[in-house]
Amino acid sequence: MTQTDRLSAGRPGVLGMLLLLAAFGAQHAHAGLFDDEEARRQVTDLQIKANERLDTAARGQMELANQIQALRDETARLRGQVETLAYELEAAKKRQQDFYVDLDGRLRKLETPVAATPVEAKPADDGKPATGGEAPRKVASDPAAEAREYEAALNLFRANKLKEAAAAFDAFAKAHPDSTLTPNAYYWLGNAHYALRDCRKTIDAQRVVFSKWPAHAKAPDALLNVATCQQELGDSKGARTTLEALLVKYPDSSAATAAKQRLKK
Repeated sequence: MTQTDRLSAGRPGVLGMLLLLAAFGAQHAHAGLFDDEEARRQVTDLQIKANERLDTAARGQMELANQIQALRDETARLRGQVETLAYELEAAKKRQQDFYVDLDGRLRKLETPVAATPVEAKPADDGKPATGGEAPRKVASDPAAEAREYEAALNLFRANKLKEAAAAFDAFAKAHPDSTLTPNAYYWLGNAHYALRDCRKTIDAQRVVFSKWPAHAKAPDALLNVATCQQELGDSKGARTTLEALLVKYPDSSAATAAKQRLKK
């Protein structure tokens, strides 16, 4: 019996132990290889998901940027429209002012201003002028000077210098209470206040026109302007009453036509 045979016969468990260790090592190596492949697969999956999320975020940012640019473009377009409308509104106001100023001039040509006649003192019985209870001599008005002063105020209104125009019309009305141009001055004073967004002063000025000069050509328009301001001040009942009064007093005027349309609303 050889030495090897004796070793095998004497230690039968050693060989088995070696075979078991070899098998365990092979299994462990296989398991280690499997774990590496699984880890690589998971890393790859994570990379794919991360790339997908980055792509989604990038698309979202691009869409957001496009929306922001679209909003900027729309804002610029609307701003341009606002500027255009503001210009057109200002031009329309200017045309309206020019129209009314021209109409005012045409109406004044139809009116014949009459200069005030100086009042002479009546002589007393002894041939001497009376100095007691007689009225003082009235100074004659100068229609030409009044017309120039009125025209200057009107030119301020035409130039859209509204505060200056209001002051000029007010000064004219106070300086020339008996002038044939005074009703016009009050009317334009009211219009100047309306353009300055002061409806209360507008109503005060326009009421002077139709209350003191009810037969004047501008009286119906003055009433219509009062109704407009009453409506803007929230006095719907007062505005309706004024429009109804306009229809009664001036049924054939152009202002009455406008009043009918407003009363239908």
